[in-house]
Amino acid sequence: MTSLRFVALDSETVKSLRNGGKDANGQTPEPQVSDGGGNPCRHCLEDMPEGDPFLVLAHRPFPGAQPYAEVGPLFIHAGDCQRHSESAGVPAYLKTREGILIRGYGTNDRIVYGTGKVVAPTEIETAAAKIFADPKIAYIHVRSANNNCFQFRIERG
Repeated sequence: MTSLRFVALDSETVKSLRNGGKDANGQTPEPQVSDGGGNPCRHCLEDMPEGDPFLVLAHRPFPGAQPYAEVGPLFIHAGDCQRHSESAGVPAYLKTREGILIRGYGTNDRIVYGTGKVVAPTEIETAAAKIFADPKIAYIHVRSANNNCFQFRIERG
């Protein structure tokens, strides 16, 4: 099977956002408090327990604006948290989800059509390896199957 890396939001970006940096819409992230209903931090890739303060912000997980560069909401802990290790495997919070959307992108940051599918969390590694069998695939986005929110990126190991 293909070796995979599970890539969370980078620590420098998160630090900037926590310190008042602007999001993809040029706004300051909004403070919220978790209701414990499944708010995954995109830095540590863990669900935030009820009562945890967090920030909600607009994010574009692409290097620049273009037709396929979706912007959407995501959450990060308001305080420090340890970034998810890229070699730690599928984040544990996904085990509480019924399905997750995965989609392959080329080196031009455009969707490679035919790669998008909703899979069970237990099937992410197998499904990603099949997508990476296509040499046109540069990376994979993992997104919420319900809301299409960006979760993290998968890269070849």
